[in-house]
Amino acid sequence: MVFWEGYVSDEAMGTFAPIVVYWLYAGFYQMLPPLDNYRLHTKKEEDEKNSVPLSAVVKGVLLQQLVQATVAQLLFMLTSKADASGITTQASIPVQILQIIIAMFVMDTWQYFVHRYMHQNKFLYRHIHSQHHRLVVPYAIGALYNHPLEGLLLDTLGGALSFLVSGMTARTAVIFFCFAVIKTVDDHSGLWLPGNIFHLFFQNNTAYHDVHHQLQGLKYNYSQPFFSIWDRLLGTHMPYHLVKLPEGGFEARLKKD
Repeated sequence: MVFWEGYVSDEAMGTFAPIVVYWLYAGFYQMLPPLDNYRLHTKKEEDEKNSVPLSAVVKGVLLQQLVQATVAQLLFMLTSKADASGITTQASIPVQILQIIIAMFVMDTWQYFVHRYMHQNKFLYRHIHSQHHRLVVPYAIGALYNHPLEGLLLDTLGGALSFLVSGMTARTAVIFFCFAVIKTVDDHSGLWLPGNIFHLFFQNNTAYHDVHHQLQGLKYNYSQPFFSIWDRLLGTHMPYHLVKLPEGGFEARLKKD
């Protein structure tokens, strides 16, 4: 049993919970004080280098989430496993864990190759993917700031494939997609906070993705949002040293393998 049972359907939770979680978690980061001692870039760099205002970022994210919610509703409608009584059979916890691991691998694989191609194809980069890189210094609310077509191809379609290939139910999807949203927001936060579990357990983290947003690392570290497997296998991994700066904050200094 889950806390929403009897109040909201699993399909509705799978559609809207990731959106709510996005704004709660990203909003938490947005409301934090400057925290200069934990930033990967100064607030001055963020203001000077980013070429899009916060209002436009918010509108772009909301548009992508509208598309995601529409696709999610259609997907759940077409794949519902409810029997005539309306009761959905839930998998055991070990099976759910396996499904989530499979979904993570599928999402990583899809996003790596689509993301990499959008960088290698000059037309796609110039007219579509460059919108995301207007945020040279990433921040949490901008995690899903993309061109609408990229949002559909990279995130929405990638999420749909992860759901279908893993065979998870809508209830398991609530857990998976909320986790994926939190991880993506964290990777774009621009903060290296002490005790952050994502930094402890994932090599693909805030600093890893920050490297990709730097000019020197633009054609490296494509992997997102969970692991760095494909970058390492296909030669697009850019290692870095995380250096504590004397004036405060950190810097991900790049080096070649």
